[in-house]
This record gives sequence, C-alpha cells and structure tokens, in this order.
Amino acid sequence: MKILVINSGSSSIKYQFFNMPHGDVIAKGLVDKIGLKGSIIKHTRQDGQVVVFKGEIIDHQSGIEYILGILKSEKHGCIKDLSEINAIGHRVVHGADHFNSSVLITDEVIKTMEECVELAPLHNPPNLKGIYAMKTLLPNVKQCGVFDTAFHQTMPDYSYMYAIPYSLYEKYKIRRYGFHGTSHRYVSNRACEILGMDYNNSKIITCHLGNGASIAAIKNGKSVDTSMGMTPVEGLMMGTRCGDLDIGAYNFIMEKEEINRNTAYTLVNKHSGVIGITSISSDMREVEDASKQNVYRAKLALEMYNYRVKKYIGAYTAAMNGLDILVFTGGIGENADTTRRGVAGDLSFLGIKIDESKNTGLRGKEMLISTDDSKVKVIVVPTDEELLIAQDTLEIISNPLNP
Repeated sequence: MKILVINSGSSSIKYQFFNMPHGDVIAKGLVDKIGLKGSIIKHTRQDGQVVVFKGEIIDHQSGIEYILGILKSEKHGCIKDLSEINAIGHRVVHGADHFNSSVLITDEVIKTMEECVELAPLHNPPNLKGIYAMKTLLPNVKQCGVFDTAFHQTMPDYSYMYAIPYSLYEKYKIRRYGFHGTSHRYVSNRACEILGMDYNNSKIITCHLGNGASIAAIKNGKSVDTSMGMTPVEGLMMGTRCGDLDIGAYNFIMEKEEINRNTAYTLVNKHSGVIGITSISSDMREVEDASKQNVYRAKLALEMYNYRVKKYIGAYTAAMNGLDILVFTGGIGENADTTRRGVAGDLSFLGIKIDESKNTGLRGKEMLISTDDSKVKVIVVPTDEELLIAQDTLEIISNPLNP
C-alpha cells in the first residue's frame, strides 16, 4: 500500500511517499517558494540521491503537479503510474472541536474545515489548497485529514476553558485547542514502546521544542492539558512567538507604539520570542554560539526559554499528580543537549537525574538519557508526524465502513 503524505504550507509543500504498513519512505521532498521568485523542488529518493529542480511554480496545484510528475518520472521517480498511489494523507492544523480523530475527507468534511479557517487563517487555507489540488488531479484517490488539534480534544473542560464570559465560548468557540497533537501522540506512544511501559497506564509530559514549541500532559493515553491555546501564540517562549503574555501589556504596547491590531499580532507572532530578546536570530544554534561569547541577551534568552519549559513541567506534574516519563522532541528537543540539560538538570525534586554521558552530544536519536536510579524516565524521541499521518490514513482507508 503506497501512501503519499502532504503538508501544505503558505508557500511550500512538504511530502513523503510511504510503503505501508512497513513505513518505508520511498521518496520525500520539499516544494519551496510557491508563488515567489526562485521556486525550487528538493527531491530525495530512497537510495539517498538528492535532486533539485528550479523553475516557476505559481500555485499549490502546480506544485503538486510537479510532485506527481517527479514521482512517476523514469529518471528520478519510484512509480510507473499514478494509479500506484493508493491514498493521500494531509496534515491539517486546526480542526476546532469538530474533529477528535483523523477522518476520511469528504465534501462535508471539507466544508467543516473551511468553517475553521477563521481560527487558523495562516495555516488552514494552504492545508485546504493541497486537498483541493489533489481532488482535481487524483479525483479517485481517497484522501484523509490528520488534525494537529485532534489529540487534545480529550482535555477536560476545566483545562481548555478560558475565564472569559461563557457566552463568548458559546458564540465563537473561544477555548484552548492546542497544537502539535500529531507529534505529541507519536512520541508519547513511541516512548512507551521503547521503555516497555503501558501507554494507557502512564503519566507522560512531552516537550515538542522547535521554532514553534509546546508541551502536553498525557495521562493514561489521553491529552489532559497542553501549553498552546486557541492559537499557537500561547504557552512557551518560541523562536519568534512571545508565548504567555499579559493581555494588559499587549494593549499597553498597542497604545504606546500607536499600532493597530494586525501590526500587534505580527509583533507577537513574528518579532518576539528568542529573536525578540536577542535581536540575533530565532535559530537556537546561533543563540547558543552567541551565549558562549558571553552576549548578555543571548544568555538571557536561553535562561528564559529553559525556565518557561521547566515551569510547565512542574505545573503538569502537579496536574497529573505525578510523572513517569519526560520526553524531548522537535528540532531543539532532539538536538540541543544544552537545552535538555538546562530544563531537566534542575528537576531533582521530581527525582529526575540526567546521565550526562548519554545526553552530551546526542542529536536526533532515540535515547534514554536518565540514570538507572532516576524516578522519572527522561527520553529523547525524534518525532515522525508524517509516519503517523500515513498510519492513520492506512487505518481509515482499510476500514470497510468507509466508502
């Protein structure tokens, strides 16, 4: 069974082509700068050979046409005919409270997804463009939607509600939804597999730390809290997002800087977080390099970043009345030993002990980094959202109840 996974962004399309159920990646790639000058496609074959194509890609449908053309090309492809594509799985950012699991995409589902656009105006429209394009180009191939928000639909109401007039929730569904759900679900499951622990009888905190970052509390296989809210701005300090911010300070900034709502929204989304504090970069590697040179604001940013992650771990441990497993994932969580050390190295009150011989230099590999006598297992698990999307897609299309 061959399944194509699509992650369609505002000006890019990431793709992976899987042979399921084994999960072998037959090919993968990135279409970048869609609708912009210098459009490129970077395509990697199963044998590791990388090819780059440059040209004009005016829209998402053109980008997907290029992807399909490469997949079946005689020189660089891996299939002889598009009929070998059995299904397509799409990453969709926001499903609101309409979707608590992955679904087969129908016209009715598309209509509901379109209703969610106002909740994620930067993410859902390009996600839908990928679905529209595939519906046009491969109309007879089943498509499935896997939602970032779905995993967090198990949160109890006292966890997801904001303390605003209840009528606003009833009218506009203003509540915490959470994101990175596919990643949190994958790494928490995988951690239990590695450790030989019962997923449905464990208290797990997953730290997805990248340019976008969030933490989830997972109790007995269900998400009970997460740091991102109605939008991805809330929660941890991130590469360019501010994370938790007093709304009074937000209004104060708008008044003093004489900026409108859209400009203020851009400020907290694009010019805050690590880049806002350092004025150097949103890339943690560059900030760490500057910190080693004793650049004050670089050191401050790292201390703020680690401190906020640590606070959420403490809060979620209290919320679950205990902790069995702490998971690090995402570009920073998987690769930055200094961040893992800065977060978990000072949680002795939880009985956490880090084995520095395992943590130091660890990059992008599954590894238990806690000591044998640590009361909490601390583990690094590289995320694989695309594989989980392929697995969900396979399960959905294999269900005889789906037409």
